Amino acid sequence: MAKTELYVVRHGKTMFNTVQRVQGWCDTPLTKSGVERIQYLGNGLSDIPFVEAVSSDSGRAIETMRRILKEHPNGKDIPYHTDERIREWCFGSLEGGYDAEMWGVVPRILNFPDYDNMIANHVSFEDICNAIYDADTANWAETYQQLSTRVWTGFEDIAHRVERNGGGKVVVVSHGLTIAFLMHLINEENTVRVDIDNGSVTRLLYENGKFTIEEFASTAYIEKGMN
Repeated sequence: MAKTELYVVRHGKTMFNTVQRVQGWCDTPLTKSGVERIQYLGNGLSDIPFVEAVSSDSGRAIETMRRILKEHPNGKDIPYHTDERIREWCFGSLEGGYDAEMWGVVPRILNFPDYDNMIANHVSFEDICNAIYDADTANWAETYQQLSTRVWTGFEDIAHRVERNGGGKVVVVSHGLTIAFLMHLINEENTVRVDIDNGSVTRLLYENGKFTIEEFASTAYIEKGMN
């Protein structure tokens, strides 16, 4: 049996990423520079024999995956499907607003003067999730339990299925906060991060029902694809 490895990619840069607006379950397309960066990434991943491809069902993740597979010599033959469980967090009524507004509201709910102070005090993902849930006037945001179950089962089911079928390498396209949260679910010592680059790759090894983080938010594959 081959080792089971997940190459977890953050989707390419979008219009809302560029103008710094909150983008969870709402969606915008990749920008010209976002497409170019993903094309470089696809080239940098083109020599990896992926046995499967999975993305979230968000348009930006689907567009990213299609461009990665287009650069792969066997891209047309790699089985690909979407999984709504590896979507980004849902930010409820905060969706589409400016990042600065959301990251201004959340610290105040948690009794911090500002975002920097909140991060410096090692706020937990659970606290942030609860604050978003409380701030959401549309009642769309998920509870911490719902979010934890969704994200964990989504990624674990992908890995378990591949392992059961003989193992191999899988390319997965997901989202920044979801990827950071997954790192925390794997190892509780991993704290809140919102600085995962678009197109970066987090490589996970899955053995006997356990994930190991082999590489985190690497841009090396993009740089490789540029050469």
